Amino acid sequence: MDTLLKPHIEATARRIKDEAVVLAVQDTTSLNYTTHRALTGQGPISTRHDGALGLKLHDTLAVTPAGVPLGILHIACWARDVQDAATAQARKARPIDEKESARWLQSYRRVRDIQALCPDTRLISVGDREADIYELFQEAHTTPHAPDLLIRANHACQRKTAEHEELWAYLLTQPLAGHLDLFIPGKGGKQARTAVLDIRYAPVTLTPPKRLKASAPLTLWAIYAHEPHPPVGTESVDWLLLTTVATTDLDQACERLAWYATRWNIEVYHRILKSGCRIEDRRLGRADTLQACLAIDLVVAWRIFRLTKLGRTVPDVSCEIFFREEEWKALCIHHTKNPVPPHSPPTLNDAMRI
Repeated sequence: MDTLLKPHIEATARRIKDEAVVLAVQDTTSLNYTTHRALTGQGPISTRHDGALGLKLHDTLAVTPAGVPLGILHIACWARDVQDAATAQARKARPIDEKESARWLQSYRRVRDIQALCPDTRLISVGDREADIYELFQEAHTTPHAPDLLIRANHACQRKTAEHEELWAYLLTQPLAGHLDLFIPGKGGKQARTAVLDIRYAPVTLTPPKRLKASAPLTLWAIYAHEPHPPVGTESVDWLLLTTVATTDLDQACERLAWYATRWNIEVYHRILKSGCRIEDRRLGRADTLQACLAIDLVVAWRIFRLTKLGRTVPDVSCEIFFREEEWKALCIHHTKNPVPPHSPPTLNDAMRI
């Protein structure tokens, strides 16, 4: 996979250089091959012991604050081992680099390498609650010229401040800074809506977890967004974000929240990979050959996603910002069944719809 994706990642870095701020959004998804019994090298993908088999995929997608995908930065794909409860419990005591959660640090290190190539761009690694890992914040604090972090805090981590106060309780004692209207995309049959959020923020010094009791406390900024009055039957939005980016006023807090909201783009990207490219329908015999196919589909899915985003944001420009001349001419010939292509290229919106 690394060899196949290397040219694409290099091209992504070149696109990043043209941006002031880029969000490196990372996430994990499962590729389900339960019905593909002939595939060797797959493993369990569910913790519910339901027999589901396949591969795990952890990817990092570079996105502008406006949500335009610039390309892939890092990919990890693996099959889990079959483990009993005792083995799973023993894994919790291992160092972070021996755990599956090390993928979050590996992605961050890859973004750090890209940051060195793009010194004039501010790169921010964005992760959901799974990325609330103390070692990840430690790495950001101890690495010179490191990318920033923007992570949604996980209640299960039971973060405590240096004053031994529970993190959520501490943020609720902070003054209400203002409100923010946040658009929530539809998902899983739920309708899209706009949530009205109460915003609080403050610098926080977090104490290390017990497994790292010899480590020093870390100072970060916390932004707490809570929806006090959600619609009936709807779960309230409740985000507590931890970031290395200084946040000292309401505008900055709202900007950090908008950055985090771009994380939804990677979920859309995964849907394109599965529903558009139909990666889970591939019928290959071995997991390693399947991963080679996956590498190609990852780039195809990105191109589809990028074309869709650009077609909505700049629909009337020439499609030449996306397609080479031979590409748009071939597209028009295929669409019109006329062997003679038009003299001028169609708009990006027209090309996207074709």
